[in-house]
Amino acid sequence: MKALTIGLINLKRVLRDRSNVVFMLGTPILMILMLGLLFGGSREPRLGVSGAAGPLAERLVAALAAGGAVQVERVADAGRLRADVERGRLHGGLVIPQDYDAAVRSGGRADLRYVSLGRDWDAIDLESAVRAAVQRENTLLRAARYGVERGAGPFGERLAVVSRAAGDGAVRVTTTGEAVIPAGLGAFVFSAPPTLLLYMFLTALTTAIGLTQTRLLGVSRRMYASPTPARAIMAGEVLGRLLICLAQGLLIMLGSALLFGVGWGDPLGAAAVLVVFTLVGGGAALVLGSVFRREGPVITLGVLLGLGLGALGGTMVPLESFGEGMRRVARFTPHAWGYDAFTALVRRDAGLLDVLPQVGVLAAYAAALFAVGLWALRRSLVRG
Repeated sequence: MKALTIGLINLKRVLRDRSNVVFMLGTPILMILMLGLLFGGSREPRLGVSGAAGPLAERLVAALAAGGAVQVERVADAGRLRADVERGRLHGGLVIPQDYDAAVRSGGRADLRYVSLGRDWDAIDLESAVRAAVQRENTLLRAARYGVERGAGPFGERLAVVSRAAGDGAVRVTTTGEAVIPAGLGAFVFSAPPTLLLYMFLTALTTAIGLTQTRLLGVSRRMYASPTPARAIMAGEVLGRLLICLAQGLLIMLGSALLFGVGWGDPLGAAAVLVVFTLVGGGAALVLGSVFRREGPVITLGVLLGLGLGALGGTMVPLESFGEGMRRVARFTPHAWGYDAFTALVRRDAGLLDVLPQVGVLAAYAAALFAVGLWALRRSLVRG
């Protein structure tokens, strides 16, 4: 009972400071949002089309939407189209002249106008796709017109013939093996698990200062002098570290699921990874908070190790982008094993049995850290 009381006091002491709450929950959620918007998932650029609505104009619109790479929607007029582009609702717009069908059938010139914001990178990519579609359509129209001029038949018939001969013009891609990033996943699925691992470990290390402060203020000495046995004090301090780490992990999981729709995969598998990584973070905090007698080294090393190991383990830059040598080095961090486990759960629909190897390695990390941490904590209590 005393151990539980000590553990809950440690948790309350951290949560009592509002800045800690912001760091434990607000900052990770904001990081998930930013990384998800910047790098996560894939977006279809939105193209607005206004102007002529004849058969040939609609054929051009269909060519723009072919393949599903561009999301095309009709807009009432050019003024509305320009306004939607300026407000960011559309990445770009194409204005088709009203005489488009007549000009094409007669072999004349039809000028298309593309509208975009120069600073929008999506608009630049969209412009390339629009140019390619327009050029291909122009080639088919010119071929059909050439046939008409040579007396091969009416324009509509010639256009149908050259379209069938040209095919759909699409490049078909076949993926062999397992895709690194499966299609259809939401943008925030890629940012949530690494952020969870980074901040759980970082928070555990930075809040380890509580252990040092407890000794500096004489609280540990007074508890040890009371009828409270050393094992109860140690259990309470361990429980406090674990409660802090676990509370943050659960809050990040729940917050990302509610706000961004992040699915964490198999519940048993996700719970197992969360628990063992909590043990890793708690063990690391126990070591850091028990070894040093002053607050300065704890704060400095907590930040350096939390960020450094997190970066090396793939929580800032995806492991998939690492070279083979760096990936081997990353395996020395618990973050890389947690990253692999969550990747399997979130992206591959893996279950608990599939991530048992990663869970086992993380459990070994936790056991080693707790062995050192408990020895250092008992030594500091007895010495104090």
